[in-house]
Amino acid sequence: MSTTAATTHVTIKSPDQMQELGRRLAALLRPGDLVLLTGELGAGKTTLTRGLGEGLGVRGAVTSPTFVIARVHPSLTGGPALVHVDAYRLGGGLDEMEDLDLDVSLPESVVVVEWGDGKVEELSEDRLHVVIARAVGADAPGGLADALESDADDVREVTVTGIGARWADAGLPALAPR
Repeated sequence: MSTTAATTHVTIKSPDQMQELGRRLAALLRPGDLVLLTGELGAGKTTLTRGLGEGLGVRGAVTSPTFVIARVHPSLTGGPALVHVDAYRLGGGLDEMEDLDLDVSLPESVVVVEWGDGKVEELSEDRLHVVIARAVGADAPGGLADALESDADDVREVTVTGIGARWADAGLPALAPR
């Protein structure tokens, strides 16, 4: 049974900051890591993954794999490949995703699955859940005044939760701004 090891909250105010969060998160990742991304359409899941790809030093532009379901980005630096999956159009769990061979790719890659909640958790007891939520109006960091001053459409609250022993001391708190 997996347990929550660590949770970190980060406020993101622009797409550039989301990409930077991805680069910082990449520094914590290693082969075999599974990352599930949750958030509404346009929340920044692919932008975060683009930063992960930059941080991991992988080949190819990281774009949404919605229509191809999965893209593999090999490492240019001898590190793990990035396997980027978009499960939005897949209704079932692992049964429907079996053709992707994620269980084969996982040990030597970092596997990032957008819309993966309830579909791929069985791949690993140790995983990261990244939830990206829009912060609008009075719920925005700093309240309504800050939301009106900034471009509130870009403000996101990102919650990164490590599940399992792998993430107990993996440095997730370092993701939060100092």
